Amino acid sequence: MTLPLRGVRVLDLTEGLGESAGRYLADLGAEVIRIEPSVGSRSRAAEPVIDGVSVPFALRNANKLSITLDLDNEAGPSRLRELAQRSDILIESQRPGLLADHGLGAEDLRSLVPGLVWVSVSGFGQTGPYRDWVATEPVLYAMSGVLSRSGAPGVEPLLPPAGLVEESVGAHIAWAALLAYHRKVVSGYGDTVDLSAFEAIVHGFDPGFGTQGSAAAGRSEDYPRGRPDAANFYPVFACKDGHVRICLLAKRQWRAMFEWLGSPEAFADPRFDTIPARFAAADTLHPLIAELFATHTQDELVAEGARRGVPVGGVHTLTEVLATEHFDASGSLIDTEIAPGMHARVPSGYISIGGERAGIRTRAPQLGEQDDIDIAPRERPVVGSGDRSAAPLAGLRVLDLGVIVFGAELSRQFADYGADVIKIENADFPDGLRQSKRGSALAASVAWGHRNKRSLGVDLRSPEGADLFRRLVAGADVVLANFKPGTLASMGFSYESLAKINPRIVVSESSSFGSTGPWRTRLGYGPLVRASCGVSALWRYPDDAELLCDGQTVYPDHIAAHVAAIAVLAALIDRRNTGRGTNLEVAQADTALVQLGVQLVTEGLRPGTVTAPGNSDPYAAPSGVFPCAGDDEWCAVTVRDDDEWKALCGIIDRPDLADDGRLATREQRLEHRAEVDAAVAAWLSARDPQDAAATLQSVGVPAGAMLRLPQLLTDPQLTHRGSFTTIGHDLLFADLPASARVAVFDDIADPPARQAPLAGQHTREIVADLLGLGDNEIDDLVRSGVLQPGAEDTSSTEVAATR
Repeated sequence: MTLPLRGVRVLDLTEGLGESAGRYLADLGAEVIRIEPSVGSRSRAAEPVIDGVSVPFALRNANKLSITLDLDNEAGPSRLRELAQRSDILIESQRPGLLADHGLGAEDLRSLVPGLVWVSVSGFGQTGPYRDWVATEPVLYAMSGVLSRSGAPGVEPLLPPAGLVEESVGAHIAWAALLAYHRKVVSGYGDTVDLSAFEAIVHGFDPGFGTQGSAAAGRSEDYPRGRPDAANFYPVFACKDGHVRICLLAKRQWRAMFEWLGSPEAFADPRFDTIPARFAAADTLHPLIAELFATHTQDELVAEGARRGVPVGGVHTLTEVLATEHFDASGSLIDTEIAPGMHARVPSGYISIGGERAGIRTRAPQLGEQDDIDIAPRERPVVGSGDRSAAPLAGLRVLDLGVIVFGAELSRQFADYGADVIKIENADFPDGLRQSKRGSALAASVAWGHRNKRSLGVDLRSPEGADLFRRLVAGADVVLANFKPGTLASMGFSYESLAKINPRIVVSESSSFGSTGPWRTRLGYGPLVRASCGVSALWRYPDDAELLCDGQTVYPDHIAAHVAAIAVLAALIDRRNTGRGTNLEVAQADTALVQLGVQLVTEGLRPGTVTAPGNSDPYAAPSGVFPCAGDDEWCAVTVRDDDEWKALCGIIDRPDLADDGRLATREQRLEHRAEVDAAVAAWLSARDPQDAAATLQSVGVPAGAMLRLPQLLTDPQLTHRGSFTTIGHDLLFADLPASARVAVFDDIADPPARQAPLAGQHTREIVADLLGLGDNEIDDLVRSGVLQPGAEDTSSTEVAATR
């Protein structure tokens, strides 16, 4: 298999946070060299550890090489400078300022290698009042606004499963690195990138100020205290052999469910065609569904749901996921070596290229395994001499057939950074984001998800419309789609057919479960993907197997979109060398599996050991989400080692605990979890969560207050870094806060904030400028319905008047 990033060399100096970025770049073919001290990275001991092997390290460092060097001796800095001069990208997550103190900072090495792309990853960024704070997954969940929306009403908020943050941050790192690298090969200029994990989760995990799914019509983000009643968004019902989840969004889906229930008179009123009405009636509707489902198996309900057009999916435990036929047949899970002599069932990787999986090829390296290998100078890629001030993706044209959250977010990555993204729309089959508002109103998700794009209204089901699309493909670089597998081919737009028109075209298709395997035809939405992959089974309180708390999120849509964008950009980089495009495929289920990989591998190696941990870190004590002074105020705290424990005891004025021999080690504190958790809870109970977090962070104890969405807009760190911008629209009553950027670049400017187009707004402009159509020809196509300029187009009104 020819991988798109072959020939690209990456130096990986990450430690824990960010390791998955290098793994994904390695999956795509980059030569990724892990740089470690001679004593080894701390992450080699990251829990869970099985038979001496760290599962997180093994998964996030597969396909890499390992070279050891010590910065404090004479040879180490010299060796790093030598490697940097032979590399393209350097990713580091050291303490801010550490490398610069050794004369190895971005300015130092980029003065030797001006074309080097330097990416610094830190918990909160290289600047700002939180610059030196410690970021753990619970801290980032709490401070990003994710925690405030997770859990059940009236009880403590609930942390999502571990691992999702690290992998999500890794996707943002890989995207930022490739943006800068693509600019380098076009213009010849490298860049320095400052990426904040905090900002990545605020804007990219499931943003409160970003694109949402159509389920947003049934919920409010304005609740000031407590969590939404998320269990009813995508309800779970017991069946004969477990549980299933349903996902009723469209009117037709509800009507099919209504008939399946035997058309009960109580729900015949057309008002139940809407999500809010069904949500309000959950107390009477859901018992009817529960009674119907109780006597059937998962497979029977999924099959009958598919026959009727009702989205139904099984809620699977990790054990069930590991044994699922679909994940085996599709290549999503494979059996492979992850350490010398240790084999496990693992998620293979995010992406398929040209029909082949780009995933694990080699196990994670032993410490210094490649120390004796000569890292030779490489033949440098031919670089251009383009405009240094141009956006990194300027000159690329993307034809966007994508829909809902994934589709909007994928193409937005390209639109934000300079590509001409043309959203293809059909008035008879509007994007679900546009359907969430009636009349002339504009949904906020459209404003967020389609900024900086253009819109072409065309009926691709007509021969004339299909021909226009093919003519556009001839001059395009990328086609994006996230339909059910086979849909693009059925429309006459398979990769093979489009490549005959334009051999340079890159086609990216995405679906819930991929195009191979027995689930390829399943109706798929994020809630069903999460349930099928084991995410939902872990996103719950430990004592309630039926109260799943992932109903409020649209994960993994946003991160899966980043995963796809990275692969598309890698293919475009490769095309500069080969002159050929390719076809890519991302299954959203694979994104969830990869990001839950640590739990899956652990469960496979030690069956029955992985359960929903709730808010207690299985490997750290004290740890949890603790109540603070005030109504529904909380603070996440995790003490990982003995130094943090001593610092904590000093802050909470409990020297007796620091001197208690029963609590001297991590293992002992885990045995006495209730006692040490109680000490933290007592100290926090009378304190403001933000003040308490700042106090703990001042001595290096990871802590973060639970922030609600409005608090993000005034947070000192996000404000200092200008993390939010505003976007407006003529159809909005007020401007909306929105993500300002994916990372802070030295040379790449922040994206513009051009307002999202109305459906079909640029139709005449696009076909005239790109296809050379004249006014009369355009008018004829508008009369026939092939072109759909949109209601605001005055020319189309004049044309309609002549019919």
